[in-house]
Amino acid sequence: MRQNEGRGCVLGFSREDEGHAGDIGGVEGRDAETDKMSITAAPADQEEQTPAEIHLPTEIDWEMLDKSRFFVLGAALFSGVSAALYPAVVIKTRLQVSHTQLPCFRTVASILRHEGPRGFYRGFATSLTGTIPARALYMAALEITKSGVGTATIRLGMPEPAAAVAANAAAGLSAAVAAQAIWTPIDVVSQRLMVQGGLSSSPTKYAGGVDAFRKILNSDGFRGLYRGFGVSILTYAPSNAVWWASYSASQRIIWTGMGYWVGRRGDSASSRFKPDCGTVAAVQGVSAAMAGGAAAIVTMPLDTIKTRMQVLEGCEEEGMGRMTIGRTVKSLLREGGWMACYRGLGPRWASMSLSATTMITTYEFLKRLSAKNQGSFN
Repeated sequence: MRQNEGRGCVLGFSREDEGHAGDIGGVEGRDAETDKMSITAAPADQEEQTPAEIHLPTEIDWEMLDKSRFFVLGAALFSGVSAALYPAVVIKTRLQVSHTQLPCFRTVASILRHEGPRGFYRGFATSLTGTIPARALYMAALEITKSGVGTATIRLGMPEPAAAVAANAAAGLSAAVAAQAIWTPIDVVSQRLMVQGGLSSSPTKYAGGVDAFRKILNSDGFRGLYRGFGVSILTYAPSNAVWWASYSASQRIIWTGMGYWVGRRGDSASSRFKPDCGTVAAVQGVSAAMAGGAAAIVTMPLDTIKTRMQVLEGCEEEGMGRMTIGRTVKSLLREGGWMACYRGLGPRWASMSLSATTMITTYEFLKRLSAKNQGSFN
């Protein structure tokens, strides 16, 4: 283990094989001399605790992946996750575009009564079609940026914890910006289909994703497909940066607490702890849920504005013309004050937390399945 200013350490995290700074776990930093991942938690002069060194599984970076396997398996795994979480997205979207405050359970009951279970999957085929290439672009940008920034920050002498957080934040930011080029038009089309059964004021009806795409293109041109693109960038770019940075920090906090807990046992085995895959996945899942919930609360107003701009076709009945950011905000404030910006927070918080947990555990599982040399990561 690396010594901290010559004083030793009470808690250390290390990876026994080769890893990379700025990995998805966010708890690592490369020691140039030992090539071990470590973090110091407290000085060793605290006699009441014994050293506890936590050894985490090897991190798999971009260069270690079989890219074909990574993208093919990723498309299949994330499609299944998206299908499981899609109903929460439909509920959230309907609540956001509603002109009155509606209870979540009342919206669910209304969908079931008038549209049946299929109502929870309006626009899913369109969403899935665009999600596959968008997700591939997102993952590629994420891993490439994380690998590059992680290496650069360590070489510049940045402390290991700060380097991990910076690499994750930069990776999340670049991945979100890259993916929005595909996600925004898919969002516009799929969200129009999501609310069609519950938005009676919409003057246009769509027979499906292709029909919606054609009608939007005919009425609004190419710009219509990118309605809300600027707000989407303002919503998702900082949200992803905050999410990945928070995820990295949350893991560090949890592993630190676990290290102290292990160290309190006081036996010889407590000086070295190697968590199993289940424990690592649990820590990743909890960290992801914490980061996802926080990001949902912070970005909720921007997401509501974005969704309304993409779904509502304007206020022609009020003589206001096309929806803009200013008109959308005024409309929300008129309907229910600032709290109107938080309509659908419950479903969005649940969706983002569950999505973050399932996505991150699935993502880590995907990376292990896609490793070029699988035997070295067991």
